[in-house]
Amino acid sequence: MTLEGRTVLVVGRGGGIARAVTLAARDAGAQVVAAGRNQDKLKAAYDGEPGITTEYVDLTDEASIAALGERLGTVDHIVSTASARARGKVADLDRDAVRASFDTKVIGPLMLAKHLAPRISTGGSLTIFSGVAAAKIAVGTLAVAITNGAADVLARSLALELAPIRVNAVSPGVIDTGAWDGLGAGKDDYFRDISERNPARRIGTADDVAQTVLFAMTSTFVTGTTLRVDGGEPLT
Repeated sequence: MTLEGRTVLVVGRGGGIARAVTLAARDAGAQVVAAGRNQDKLKAAYDGEPGITTEYVDLTDEASIAALGERLGTVDHIVSTASARARGKVADLDRDAVRASFDTKVIGPLMLAKHLAPRISTGGSLTIFSGVAAAKIAVGTLAVAITNGAADVLARSLALELAPIRVNAVSPGVIDTGAWDGLGAGKDDYFRDISERNPARRIGTADDVAQTVLFAMTSTFVTGTTLRVDGGEPLT
């Protein structure tokens, strides 16, 4: 299967992995709808980009998801890259932050399936995002880990219930995006440490993840699985 002439909905921000997926799908021949909460940033990110339009959606608001479905009509592939990380040890975790993490990465994609799966064309797919924390347990990432683990189970469950629509999860490891800028000067040291221990001996790129998403969308015999793009990090 190719993406030529297909409509792909990508939910997320206008940068990082979401942008890489959006541009890769467009370059593969798809018409891409980039959807998210911050319309100003989305429009600025894709202004003048052929084959890409923007829409509003809030994954924490079911009515917003249903309304997006009404506006879009038929869609071929859906990719939800959105996340809201809740980091910290148990004693420091904020209840609202944990709920936001689940809302964005688990309940939001579940509601996307509820309202948009009936609009997915024959041969279409839904790709959601998990993450390496589900496979590599570490102190301080508990909330991220359980959110990602739930996303993995959600993908398998939806693959069975929504068949023949294909549903998969993509699980990135440490990827070089702006998400790590909060580390400040420590970012380079962290990346160096991961690269030295990671079997792939490098940090992942947003394009590494985007190419895996393209594989998930176009590989018609792949469903109900988690595709790991982590350079073997859980082995360390």
